[in-house]
Amino acid sequence: MTVPIALTIAGSDSSGGAGIQADLKTFAAFGVYGASVITALTAQNTRGVTGIHPVPSAFVTAQLDAVFDDLDIAAVKIGMVAELAIIKAIAAALARWTPRHVVLDPVMVASSGERLLSAEALASLRNHLIPRATLVTPNLPEAAALLDESVAPDEATIREQGLRLLAMGARAVLIKGGHGQGEESIDYLFNGGGVIALPAPRIATANTHGTGCSLSSAIAAGLARGETLESAVRHAKTWITAAIAAADRLGVGKGHGPIHHFHGLD
Repeated sequence: MTVPIALTIAGSDSSGGAGIQADLKTFAAFGVYGASVITALTAQNTRGVTGIHPVPSAFVTAQLDAVFDDLDIAAVKIGMVAELAIIKAIAAALARWTPRHVVLDPVMVASSGERLLSAEALASLRNHLIPRATLVTPNLPEAAALLDESVAPDEATIREQGLRLLAMGARAVLIKGGHGQGEESIDYLFNGGGVIALPAPRIATANTHGTGCSLSSAIAAGLARGETLESAVRHAKTWITAAIAAADRLGVGKGHGPIHHFHGLD
């Protein structure tokens, strides 16, 4: 037996709650070996981002080729890509190495409000990364930004936007409902064969740092373990809901603290 391996391509969070650090914790929680390619260094904590230092695209390429050349990567998660040259480097590597599963989390804005994706890179993300994705996982504001529309105010509009995102070329789209309203947080999975609504109780907590990063990584981990896409999404949704519910037990930081990746070990 060999351990399944997943790769995260994302930015580093110096406070450990999101980005590469959250992705590797999530992989570990699912029993998956995690490799990483860092696209940017950030200076941040639970209260905000104070600096971003993109990694040169040539070095992103060097990291990608080193990992793919040696490790049997079963699934890839892509998070913060920062700028145009990095997106092109990632797209070129995906074309060279053709991983079976790619989960794209189109990170544009940090939980604290700082912009993490330059405006000029957005079109390249649409044209070069979305068509290579097994699954794209935008939240409601990200879905609207990808379509250059207003944030969906209701379920009917969410469904319309999901179908338009699906038409951009990804095999499936998961629109996350964490930014919505109501007692339930409902995610919508568009997979070409229909729409699946995935409700969960909305949890009252300020400690949600890294939620989107961790959900997409949990899905990638499930795919790396051999699950179907729907199964991986359902298991990831259940796990992230429990991780948010347990977040207040950590007491990390003075702002929006991290979720509890290892709640199952308590």
